[in-house]
Amino acid sequence: MPMLSVQPKGKQKGCAGCNRKIKDRYLLKALDKYWHEDCLKCACCDCRLGEVGSTLYTKANLILCRRDYLRLFGTTGNCAACSKLIPAFEMVMRARDNVYHLDCFACQLCNQRFCVGDKFFLKNNMILCQMDYEEGQLNGTFEPQVQ
Repeated sequence: MPMLSVQPKGKQKGCAGCNRKIKDRYLLKALDKYWHEDCLKCACCDCRLGEVGSTLYTKANLILCRRDYLRLFGTTGNCAACSKLIPAFEMVMRARDNVYHLDCFACQLCNQRFCVGDKFFLKNNMILCQMDYEEGQLNGTFEPQVQ
């Protein structure tokens, strides 16, 4: 949705949302139509799409923000740790083919949560912290396989 300067008075555009002339200094162009900044809104949450980014989504004759589009039409999956549903708009952690809720992405032996930059190990589809992985290696339980 690029912001465009309004053309001279004789060439004012009509708003696709309210059908009035756009007299504002700026207008939005989306879906090959022109809009007042206040008229281009998400059909679900009513947020002004010009303020939330340069992308909008349409489906089933609805104009939607990214979050509502994913909530309504996005694909969902299950968390590899808790097996509960992960909504399509939720942030996740991935390790190989597994997907996790952020809160579930922790060592499955000691429940230590990982911080940005922490090493984790994936062995037999279990997420392990470095200490538990190394202890398992010393005991001969695990082979090296760093992620």
